[in-house]
Amino acid sequence: MNDINYDIIIIGSGAAGLSAAIYAGRYRTKVLVVAKEFGGETASAGSIENYPGVPAIDGYDLMNLMKKQMSALGVELINAEVSAIKRQEHCFEVATPNATYQTHGIIFATGAERRRLGLPNEKELTGKGVHYCVTCDGPVYGGKTIAMVGGGDASVKGAVLAAEYVNKLFLIIRGKEITAEPINLDKMKKLGSKIELILETEVKEIIGKEKLEKVRLSRTINGRDELIVDGLFVEVGAIPNVALAKSLGVLLDEHGYIKVDNMMQTNVDGVFAAGDAVNHFGSFKQDITAAAMGAVAATSAYNDRKIHGELCQIHWRPASAIDRKT
Repeated sequence: MNDINYDIIIIGSGAAGLSAAIYAGRYRTKVLVVAKEFGGETASAGSIENYPGVPAIDGYDLMNLMKKQMSALGVELINAEVSAIKRQEHCFEVATPNATYQTHGIIFATGAERRRLGLPNEKELTGKGVHYCVTCDGPVYGGKTIAMVGGGDASVKGAVLAAEYVNKLFLIIRGKEITAEPINLDKMKKLGSKIELILETEVKEIIGKEKLEKVRLSRTINGRDELIVDGLFVEVGAIPNVALAKSLGVLLDEHGYIKVDNMMQTNVDGVFAAGDAVNHFGSFKQDITAAAMGAVAATSAYNDRKIHGELCQIHWRPASAIDRKT
């Protein structure tokens, strides 16, 4: 294990991971990107209209452009899930189901997973009326009635997109108001009665056997506490993917995100993080901020690699019998 395969391994291929790959590639380092699903959440985000220099583009197309730019710089990408990471001094071994790779530095761009409501029957009816991606599943509900849960910018954008297909949409919001970008709120308001807001309300029950039939609400609306809908879309935030980082001893902040300094360095030497797994900009999580963090993380990893030189080859060794006993 004296040969180090890569200078930097990036885990995740969303805006943060691909941006990091582009910058690391331009630094003429040997880079590998490992991702279970290409493009992260952005790949299924639908139309993106606020990425600088690109007036409007599909999320998948934007990620594909980044991928092409990355590949032109010699960066490799494999579609695989990282099962484990081992560390010894400044060496890392990244394991996937089919291969193991060695590197001097790790950049976690692992993003976040869509948050569920945590209700009985939710898992059973996922894909059978319960969904988490309007771009993916919205077109199925052409001319039908759906409900959406969430009061943030993602839910408003999702409602606007879904309105292109559905006949009626109920937007169920736990709080007293919506917190979204004004431009997206304006788009939603222009749709008039097609989108009906239900404030200070939660979904308490998901009802259906073979498919979703209706949802029960936390309070009575127009004399009833149930909504008969064909589909339910959940847009209530996300949970950061931090399990691999935690396995290396990386510290998390009070919100459960990977803790980094201004240069995206974690508390573990040689480990960096960027994107939605990091809470660097608080709740403001956008492709532009993820890409910026990825660029910084790659720069930090490159500088770290220059400082440590070939130390990894010196320190990496198979565990001795004494090591195995401790």
